[in-house]
Amino acid sequence: MSDTGLRERKKLRTREAIIDAALRLFEENGFEHTTIADIAEAADIAPRTFFGYFPSKEDVVFADFPELVDGLEARLDERPPQETTLDALRVWIGELVENPVAPDDRDRCRKRLIAESEPLAAHQRALMGRIDQLLAKHIARDLGDEADDLRPRMLAASVIGALGAIDVKGSEAPPPPDEALAMVDEALNFLRGGMEALRRSG
Repeated sequence: MSDTGLRERKKLRTREAIIDAALRLFEENGFEHTTIADIAEAADIAPRTFFGYFPSKEDVVFADFPELVDGLEARLDERPPQETTLDALRVWIGELVENPVAPDDRDRCRKRLIAESEPLAAHQRALMGRIDQLLAKHIARDLGDEADDLRPRMLAASVIGALGAIDVKGSEAPPPPDEALAMVDEALNFLRGGMEALRRSG
C-alpha cells in the first residue's frame, strides 16, 4: 500500500476514534458537560488535532451529514430532465434506508442526544436548512421558478417537515426498510399532488 493510502487509513481511524469517544462521553456525561479536551484525551489525540477533523463538538454528532448532503446533491444534479426532484429524492431515500451512512447504534445515539440537548437540536435545524435550500433550487427548476420564489421554498419546507415527522430511520426501534419506505411514499405522494397543483396554478 502506498504512503498516501496508509495516511488516509490512519486519518479514517483517527476520525472514527474521535466520533466513538465523543458519543460515549456525551452519553455518559451529557453533551454540554463534555469538552473538546475531554474528547481529545479519550481519543488519545491532542486537542488541536480534533479541529483538523471537526469544527466543533456539535459537528461530531452530525459527522455523517456532509456525506449525506453531498450524496443528495449529486443525485439531484445528475437526474434526467424527466425526473422530478421528488422522484429523485425518493430514489436517494431508498438507497439510504437500504445502505445507511451511519450504523444504527450511532444513529440512535445521535437521536437521543438531540432530544436531550437544545444546542444540538438548533444545530440540526441549521444543517437541515442546507437541504431545504438544495431542494428549493431543484424544485424551482421543476416549476420554472427562481430558487428564492415562494412556491419552491414553500414546497421544499413541506418536504423537510414531512420527512422530519416520519423520522425515516426511527428511534430506538427503527421500522423495517419496507415500512419506512411505505411511509416515505405516502408523504411524497401527498407532496407530488401539491407540486402538480402549483404547476397548474403557474
